[in-house]
Amino acid sequence: MVIVLFVAGIVLLVFGADLLVRGAASLAASLGVSSLIIGLTVVAVGTSSPEVAVSLQSAFAGQGDITLGNIIGSNIANVMLILGVAAMFGSLPVDRQIFRRDLPVMIGASLLTLLLALDRSLSRVDGAIMLLGLIGYLWVMWPRGTQAEQSDSRHQHPHRWQALVLQLAMIAGGLALLVVGARWLVDGAVTFATWLGVSELIIGLTIVAIGTSLPEIATSVVAGLRGERDIAVGNVIGSNVLNLLFVLALTMALSPQPITVPEVTIWLDLPVMVGAALICLPIFFTRCIVSQREGSLLLVYYLSYTLYLILSANGSDQLSVYSAVVGLLLIPLTVVLLVVRALRWLGEERRRRITTGTSTVE
Repeated sequence: MVIVLFVAGIVLLVFGADLLVRGAASLAASLGVSSLIIGLTVVAVGTSSPEVAVSLQSAFAGQGDITLGNIIGSNIANVMLILGVAAMFGSLPVDRQIFRRDLPVMIGASLLTLLLALDRSLSRVDGAIMLLGLIGYLWVMWPRGTQAEQSDSRHQHPHRWQALVLQLAMIAGGLALLVVGARWLVDGAVTFATWLGVSELIIGLTIVAIGTSLPEIATSVVAGLRGERDIAVGNVIGSNVLNLLFVLALTMALSPQPITVPEVTIWLDLPVMVGAALICLPIFFTRCIVSQREGSLLLVYYLSYTLYLILSANGSDQLSVYSAVVGLLLIPLTVVLLVVRALRWLGEERRRRITTGTSTVE
């Protein structure tokens, strides 16, 4: 029965992601907005629904610290794991609007969370500040057409409302399949790990942590394979922004007492989350794509972070050696790779401008 549920979970994830992406793409066309906007909003909210449920439940139970770990871990996995996996199935083009508007918001929200947490407490006032940031972001992001344009759109689509209902039903159905599929897959994987004698700690840090990100992984990969790559990247960026400015902020506002921030979260997890957001800057800026090579680099970083958590939790004597290797080898190597890519991009841009200028003169 466990094997059946495990396989069924994979099937539901694939079909749910496909249904969600097709519904989201159709909804974007019906509303006259880009698939990027739908990816940043509808799809991002939908795939973050597990985090929303866990966070709100924790807030009402007075366990806001659970929410904090859930959100930070999810944001780290969204960039390093999900973008990395999705890029392995094909390079992901990045819309310039993401680089100019949405990526700075994600970086700003990450830095704001770190700054507000420095006093080791997140209060309702902090939550209200972040919610105001969300309102401003949504106001700037959402396109606003004129009344005449909206009237023309209604005349051009006489069955518009029926289509909208069908598309929303596809999105809701896809999300339901994603949630159920992720739950079955995680339950099966935990059972397998228990049979093999793996500790609960390792299971929690690996299988369960990745399992909560399965909806985003499945959606981004399927979106990339179906050619809806704006949805794939928008899903990741949108989820990270909403996780901080909506889910975490709402939890802070509803929590009966301020959320206490552990010291390790301030010097490790939050800086890693900020670093994951910042590393998108050079990757997105040069050539506006996430290549397979960069996707593999993000995956290496996620595996390195996860391994650090495991070694730290077990109190391993090798932790200091591992930290030195990461600090002296992996990080400098990343800087070198990004600098090389930037120089190549600058060279390509220079040659393109020279070629364009020569063609104009002729």
